[in-house]
Order: sequence, then structure tokens, then C-alpha cells
Amino acid sequence: MTIQPCIIALDAGTSMLKAVAFNLAGQPIAIESRPNRYREAPGGLAEQDMVQTWDDAAATIAALVARLDGAPVAGLAITGQGDGTWLIDAAGTPVGPALLWLDGRAGPIIERIRASDAGLAIFAESGTGPAACQQAGQLLWLAANRPDQLARATTAFHCKDWIYFNLTGVRATDPSEACFTFGSWRTRAYSPVTIAGYALESCRHLLPPIIDGMTTQHPLTPAVAATLGLEAGTPVVLGYVDVLCSALGAGIYGTGADCGTSIIGSTGMNIRLADDEFERAAGAPLSGYRMVFPVRGKTALLQSTLAATLNIDWLVGIADQAVQLAGHPSDHGAMLRALDEQVLAAPPARAVYHPYISAAGERGPFTNSNARASLAGIDRSLDLPGLMRTIYEGLALAAADCYAAIGGTPDMISITGGASRSVAMRRIFAAMLNRPVRIIKEHGSGALGAAMIAAVSLGIAPSMDDCARAWVAPLLGAPEPPDLALAEHYAPLLPIYQAARDAAPPFWHQFARFTETRHG
Repeated sequence: MTIQPCIIALDAGTSMLKAVAFNLAGQPIAIESRPNRYREAPGGLAEQDMVQTWDDAAATIAALVARLDGAPVAGLAITGQGDGTWLIDAAGTPVGPALLWLDGRAGPIIERIRASDAGLAIFAESGTGPAACQQAGQLLWLAANRPDQLARATTAFHCKDWIYFNLTGVRATDPSEACFTFGSWRTRAYSPVTIAGYALESCRHLLPPIIDGMTTQHPLTPAVAATLGLEAGTPVVLGYVDVLCSALGAGIYGTGADCGTSIIGSTGMNIRLADDEFERAAGAPLSGYRMVFPVRGKTALLQSTLAATLNIDWLVGIADQAVQLAGHPSDHGAMLRALDEQVLAAPPARAVYHPYISAAGERGPFTNSNARASLAGIDRSLDLPGLMRTIYEGLALAAADCYAAIGGTPDMISITGGASRSVAMRRIFAAMLNRPVRIIKEHGSGALGAAMIAAVSLGIAPSMDDCARAWVAPLLGAPEPPDLALAEHYAPLLPIYQAARDAAPPFWHQFARFTETRHG
């Protein structure tokens, strides 16, 4: 029997590193994963050991290769978590830990830029609102606080770029992250206007060449090939940033008109497509992203909440802690499943939750590094399952808030990310946005999207349109329509949520100053 070739795609996410092998019809045939590791500390620190990340990525790929029973690998595709700053020196050695998108220490720097004419110029040119999670602000923070590290650096990567470098020895980044961070979606290139807006001309030499994985590959080095169990020279394809790969793999393109994608993972992303000619309304808030899409003439409009399932993890962690304080062992996964099973039995809309739990604040549909989560409207009737439901509703409200800022909610929404597995989350999400939702049957849409880019790049699929029809459409679940009675119940809630959010900035500012003076 002939062993069929496959494409391996690695998605190096914030929570997990996942490698998936797809046959050339786009069907997943094997999966391996490892938990990702990073460190958080008071003051907004969120850092990740770069060497450990590469070791974990290599181990994940090698474990997958070992399961393939000798199947030939046509190519290896890479995507990963976006934003952040991963610096290396001339020898290719990290100059320090990576700053993640979760890191909020650049917040005050970005607030000053946003308040100036430079913020407007950056937004007009790049299509992206300056935020503390992005590499530009983090380079400015490093210049002020760790100048020795910045002086030793010769290249500024993002996560996927660092892994690609280790696989191929090539210093490069993809068009999506390059252009929304330092460039223009119009030219698909770095822009002097954007770089000057951040006053980062002195760091221009750190920005790696932009390569488009849709047309370009580099060979796997012999040393790494031996470690992974692959053939030296295997083509390696640098995918676009993980949120675009996830949207692509979830059916945002080529599977029906006006389909959006909401990623409910560690972070939240709400995405819809636009033609390059689309212009946002004058006076649009300086928030969100405009990313070049792996199809010419298309861009993706994104509004991203900094924290999505991190809010759920927080509540489950508190429940775990309560059990442990009572002297009993607690299983985090079992606790999550138990609470999720009780959500739909809890009464709807008994409180309002704003899911701004990241220490970096919020970036969509507004940007405020001081923003913090809040729970309003509670009384003694709100129990633990009710609080879990309130958090689910808060995540759905945050998505509705984000879609309102990019032209309204699409007709259909594909949901992906860890929370898409929850029936309760899907029902609440569909009712809150009053739209049908669907999931992709095989979890791992980020890896699937990266593999699709590789399939087109390697000539396995004639075009992205063909690839979407053949690979994604068969994996999409049936549309799950909203519960009309629940949708009617939820209908007045978004303006209430927005009004409470609009009233909060003075408190956020005052509390941030209090925290700084009391805790340093």
C-alpha cells in the first residue's frame, strides 16, 4: 500500500503548541501538542523563554513525525501567537526572554502616542490602533528600561518567525504582522510613516525581510531535520499570524458570503473580510487591526479583546483554590467541565461582566492599558454557576461590541478556539449576537489555515478558493441558529454593557495611580 504524503502545520499558541499532520485532501491524520510556558508578574510582565519555546516546538513536531509511520512530508507550515517581541543577536541567540502580547508594561508609552498626532498617523497608515501588546511599544519600553538587550539585538521577531528561523536559518517575517505593526496594508511593505510615527527609525535595522508564504518557502536545515526525523531540505512555509490562519481554517473565505470568525481562546478575536478599497468611517476609534490577507485584494478587519478564556480560567482557578483551602485535591479540567455543564441551567443576564482581566488592559474595540474587569449588578442570588454564565455572557457581549466597531455583525459566524467546544458558550454567543454560529469539526483551525497556505505555496492546491472549498467546507459544522426567545431577552443588554464601559475610564485611571503609588 502506498503511504500518502502529508503537510505538517505547527501552531505555537499562547496556551498550547499544536502540530497537526494533514493529508493532501486537507484531512487531519495525526495531532500532537504540548502546553506552552510563560511567566507573568505584577506590573504587567508577561515573558517567555525563547530557547524553551523552540525546544517545545521541536519536541512537538518530532513526536508527530514519529506517529506518521514513515509517511513522506511534503512541507512544514508555521504559525503562532501574534504581537510581542522576540529579539536575537547576530549569532542567532536570544538576548533575553520574549515579551508576549500579554505584556502591558508599554502601556504608558502607548497612551502618550495615542494622545498625539502620531497615533492618528499610525492608524491611518497601518490600519491598526497602537496598543501596548504590539512590538513597537515594547521596543520603546526596552529602549527605556533594557537598553543593553536592545543594543545587542540584530533582529526583532514574532513567535512564529523565531521558530521559522530555527528550522531554516532564515530571518524573516510574514506580511500580516509586518504590515500591521510597522507597515501599510496598501503596499504590503514596511512604511516610513508608521515607523516614524513610533519614532523608531533607530530600530529599522531590526525588522526582518518580509516573505509571503503563499509564494515562498525555505529548506529545512540538515541538523534540525535529523532532530525532527524529517528529510533535510523539506520545504518550510512561514504562515500568516495565527488569528488569520484560524479564520482561514474556520471558513472565513471561500465557503459562503459574509462569514465572520470569532476566536474564543486565551485572547478573543472577531474578524470579518473587506476589500482593500474599503475605508473606515472618518473618526473611527484608534483600535483594532487591519491585516493583509493571504488573498490579493483582501484584508481582514479585526477587533481583539486581550483576554477571553483567561477570564474563565480565573474563575475556575478560584473554585480550585476554594476546594484546596477546604483540604481537598482539585482537578482544574474536571472543575471546568462541571461548571460548564451547569451554565445553561443558571438564569440569564443576572449581572454584567466586562472581561478586561488582562494586566495589559484592553485593546478592542477601545484601547486602554488601565482597563480592568468588572462585575456589576450582582445580588446574593448569583451563585457559582450563575457567575460562570455571566462570564460567558460577558465574552459574547465583548464580541458584539467588537463587531459593532467594524461595520456590524456578519450573517454567519464561525467560532473557533478552546471555548468553541462548549455547547453553552455557543448557545449564549448565538443568542447574544442573534446570528447562527458554526464550528469546525476538527479542532485546530490555526494549524489548518497554515497548512492551506503551504498547500497553495507548494502547488498542491491551485488557489486559496479551491483549497477552501476542498479542505474547509467539509469540516464545517451545521449552522446552529440562535434561540429566538433568549436573543430577545439579551437584545437590550449591549447598550447597557457599553454605557457601563464608557463610564469606567476615570475609575480605571484613578485605581491605576493608586496601585502604582502603593505597590510600585
